[in-house]
Amino acid sequence: MPGSGSPAQAAATALIEGLVRCGVADLVLSPGSRSQPLALAAAALDRAGSLRVHVRVDERVAGFTALGLAVESGRPVAVVCTSGTAVANLHPAVLEAHHSGVGLIVLTADRPVELRGIGSNQTTVQPGIFGDVLRADWDVAAPVGDPGEAEEAAGLAEVAVRAAAEGPVHLNLAYREPLSGPIELSADLVPGEPAVAEPGSGILDLEPDDATVVIAGTGAGPLAEELAVQLGAPLIAEVTSEARFGRHMVAAYREVLRGPHGEAVGRAIVLGHPTLSREVPALLQRADVETIVIRTPGVEAYDPGRRARIVDGVRVHGTPDSGAVRRWVGGWVAMSRAVLESQDPGDPAPDLSLAVGTERGVRAAFAKAELAVLRAPIDRRMLVRALWASTWPHDRLVFGASRLVREADRILPGKRIPVHSNRGLAGIDGTVSTGAGIALAARASAEPGRVGTTRVLLGDLALVHDAGALLAPLPDDVRLHVVVGNDGGGTIFDSLEVAATADPDDFARVMRTPVAVDFAALAAAGGWAYRRVTTRAELDDAMTAPEAHVLIEVPLHDADAEPPAADPEAAEPEAAGA
Repeated sequence: MPGSGSPAQAAATALIEGLVRCGVADLVLSPGSRSQPLALAAAALDRAGSLRVHVRVDERVAGFTALGLAVESGRPVAVVCTSGTAVANLHPAVLEAHHSGVGLIVLTADRPVELRGIGSNQTTVQPGIFGDVLRADWDVAAPVGDPGEAEEAAGLAEVAVRAAAEGPVHLNLAYREPLSGPIELSADLVPGEPAVAEPGSGILDLEPDDATVVIAGTGAGPLAEELAVQLGAPLIAEVTSEARFGRHMVAAYREVLRGPHGEAVGRAIVLGHPTLSREVPALLQRADVETIVIRTPGVEAYDPGRRARIVDGVRVHGTPDSGAVRRWVGGWVAMSRAVLESQDPGDPAPDLSLAVGTERGVRAAFAKAELAVLRAPIDRRMLVRALWASTWPHDRLVFGASRLVREADRILPGKRIPVHSNRGLAGIDGTVSTGAGIALAARASAEPGRVGTTRVLLGDLALVHDAGALLAPLPDDVRLHVVVGNDGGGTIFDSLEVAATADPDDFARVMRTPVAVDFAALAAAGGWAYRRVTTRAELDDAMTAPEAHVLIEVPLHDADAEPPAADPEAAEPEAAGA
């Protein structure tokens, strides 16, 4: 038996090998004593080229790194920690995985039964610690070296990977001393493909009409755009949906929904998890709107009206009438374009025709206007536009939960690029760590010479909340650019009623919570490059920075302050990160 000098080591090795056979390609671990048999087995498999191991000192960073790896790779990812508070630090990532349907396989080391309940050091009640958010939960007794334990561990790995196809699972693994010993890897180990969630049988047949809209939230994917075309329907695609492209996409959907086009909606088809507006849930709560939600396996259906028809998929029969599509979809798209043009003419670019004028004064005026644009201070709209323009299909874009993602959702045009945001619970925690996991997985799957850049856009509080992620080592060939919009704290609270009623000093201290952080020093502590960007010219240059790992601080100009409490998203205090 592999690792026969230690039953703990033998069982741990068999378990990790079983995960690899079932398609687990990445494992994230935090150091600890009780978890050493798992860690050493993983390291041996990494050295053999069968598994990619990522070490993170902080379990919270480890959990969100695993989350990002799983999101990008589409495979369950294992995360290993020792006993005690280490386990609790994984809870935020497990919750996000639960609400997003992401496959995390949480392996927590524990004391054997005789050391529980006696005040033993670093021991708490770990079975059931994650509550009812798991797809499966096992409390595995300590191995004793009996024949068949390796086969049992391999079988448990197979069941765990299958369950993780729809969300997080937990294996609480008790180990007795000796905790580690010689490791003998199986000679016939072949990495496999993971199980996928079984498609449901509840398929709904639909026909096109001229009163349907398709709504795409986080996790919807390109299927939403395909469905909108098949149904001849406008596409309301949040910026994090990965469906924000195509001729049916409506960028300024908030304003259009509040007008006559929104009033004419009779049927709404929802994919993914919409979270970025109040207009969408208001539409789905209307009694005169038929709501159909396409289920995401393992995830709670989005049903704010509590009366939606929940289905596993839809099948469209027939072809939409071209004239009806021009009237229905064309009306939405035209109204959206008019709204965007009336709200903001876009970048203040000078008139290009003046550049070729024959009069010296005209050319000088053009040069002056061009210089003014390049020297213009940066506001949120300029920042999100620059980031969007610099991101291409081989890149990755990660949004933190902040005012910036809302600004992006309001104004950005369609573009088929990979976008992610932790919108399951929409917390600010773990944003950089998630981005690092996405960047690592993207590097692993990229063609030679085609490794893109993963850009993380977040607020100053969100960065401070996940500052430990900057201290985690990254390979030189992983390109991760962290862009922090620094507006001095949680300014989203400025648009809430509390800003007008609370004592100003108390409000600043306990709501806005500004932090005096030297971001240059923070970057240096983790060995990152650093740039401070204050003008449009510097911003354009920073978006294509050559450094592999760079922290870009962007002090935000406050001229773009959002409207007060009437703003439809303003009452969402979860987004305190920008």
